[in-house]
Amino acid sequence: MSRVDDVDGSGAADADRLAGFRGEFYRCLTRRADALFELTDALLCAGGPVTSLVDLTLVAEHRRGHGALYDGLNSGRIEIGRLRCSLAGLVLPRAADGRIVLAVDVSAWLRPDAVTSADRLFCHVYGRGKGQAQMIPGWPYSFLAALEPGRTSWTAVLDAVRLGPADDATAVTASQLRAVVQRLIAAGQWRPGDPDILIVADTGYDVTRLAFVLADLPVQLLGRLRSDRVLRLPAPPRRPGTLGRPAKHGGEFALADPATWPQPATTSTTQTSRYGTATATSWDRLHPRLTHRTCWQDHDGDLPVIEGTLVRLHVQRLPGDRDPKPMWLWSSRTGASRSDVDRLWQAFLRRVDLEHTFRLFKQTLGWTTRRSAILKPPTAGPG
Repeated sequence: MSRVDDVDGSGAADADRLAGFRGEFYRCLTRRADALFELTDALLCAGGPVTSLVDLTLVAEHRRGHGALYDGLNSGRIEIGRLRCSLAGLVLPRAADGRIVLAVDVSAWLRPDAVTSADRLFCHVYGRGKGQAQMIPGWPYSFLAALEPGRTSWTAVLDAVRLGPADDATAVTASQLRAVVQRLIAAGQWRPGDPDILIVADTGYDVTRLAFVLADLPVQLLGRLRSDRVLRLPAPPRRPGTLGRPAKHGGEFALADPATWPQPATTSTTQTSRYGTATATSWDRLHPRLTHRTCWQDHDGDLPVIEGTLVRLHVQRLPGDRDPKPMWLWSSRTGASRSDVDRLWQAFLRRVDLEHTFRLFKQTLGWTTRRSAILKPPTAGPG
């Protein structure tokens, strides 16, 4: 869900943009267009959380009977490709430097009791309390959204793809990101000379592999690393007269062992109202040591050296008196300045806005409560 800023204070710009998008959305509906269009209006205009599909027929914006609602869901069609292009052409939020910031994450529709539903996966779910993580069958979806700056948690969702049992999550995400970035370029959202698009991901993604696969696009990758990771420093300069093959890697940099940390490239402190003093330390040209295993086992030739900037963020306090453990980030950009590092970790903190979007989808719009795929029109009883 996205919010459109009013540029002239009168609301005319907002109304024109909304009317234009509604018209384009209607043209994306290729079958049962009227029924699906009114159902969408009812979904967005409902006075509270959507808990029952048939209750949407009682919303004033839905002027048809419940039979038309079921018929629209069972027989309606939507041209997904055209809708994706329409979303890419909307006015997108941008950071202070004019950069588009995208966040990618996975949210699951849990279906533990639907034993006959195809393509279910075990989805990782956090329970209440420490160490209460569970694996529950469901359908995972990969979402991609543009993040807004400032004091707001709205996001502009641009794409959603369901992950199947045979899918490589990183490969699917790379294809999804490539398609979205190409649509943004085609829509004029990015032009040569503009800042690179920043893509933010959490620890579940192989951010270095994404940086390698998307290296031909005008993007920067930023992802969080586990605190037990071990990276490599850049290879030292080759001394004159040294024989043998040049070294590709320097010494180890263990995130959990400060004894392996060299002098940082930059250090900065920022005063925040929520976290107190935030201290960001960065090291340049750090990279993982890749091996011919897992996703790299079919790579031809020498394995690449994927260098980037490593950032350690430590805050003074966390809400709820929690222990403020340091957070590690890796960016595909090298040679980052102090202001660049501050921009990176602040952009990563905005990734949490996507969690609010998931809450809106599930708890308000009823994404995981409505079971439209299995509902049929009720049949009349005898007499």
